[in-house]
Amino acid sequence: MRILGIDPGYAIIGFGIVDKDERGGFTHIHSGAINTPKEESVPVRLAMLDEALVKLIKEYKPNCIAVEELFFNTNITTGIKVAQARGVILLAAIKHCGLLYEYTPLQVKMALTGTGTAEKKQVQYMVKAILGLKTEPKPDDAADALAVAICHGNTAEYKQRVLN
Repeated sequence: MRILGIDPGYAIIGFGIVDKDERGGFTHIHSGAINTPKEESVPVRLAMLDEALVKLIKEYKPNCIAVEELFFNTNITTGIKVAQARGVILLAAIKHCGLLYEYTPLQVKMALTGTGTAEKKQVQYMVKAILGLKTEPKPDDAADALAVAICHGNTAEYKQRVLN
């Protein structure tokens, strides 16, 4: 199963692609970030995000897409822009892949570390360990996206076992 994990953002959108084999192992395929230039208008940045995301989906052909749900901070203006970007992400995922799953930051932390109070560094360490990487993925947004993909891989397996 190929999973595209996405850490939504507005200026920086993290993505991570992993394959999960029949025995439960994960392989890192590709990860990085989509960056939108701050000098562009909101609509142009959203269009750039859509174009880059559709290109990723078409190139890597994920079986499903997992997206982290939003965590609002105190800056509502930024929150609104991130929510708009997340809408673009959700639409592109449904239109070009069809299978979309969403996970809260708590669910992601639990799936990777066993605790919902894990620090960012603990999650990054687990991403590195699970994928057998020599270094932690950069930027942090890519590591977060890989964590979402791994969370889905583990959750999907659990759901499948429960249903069978």
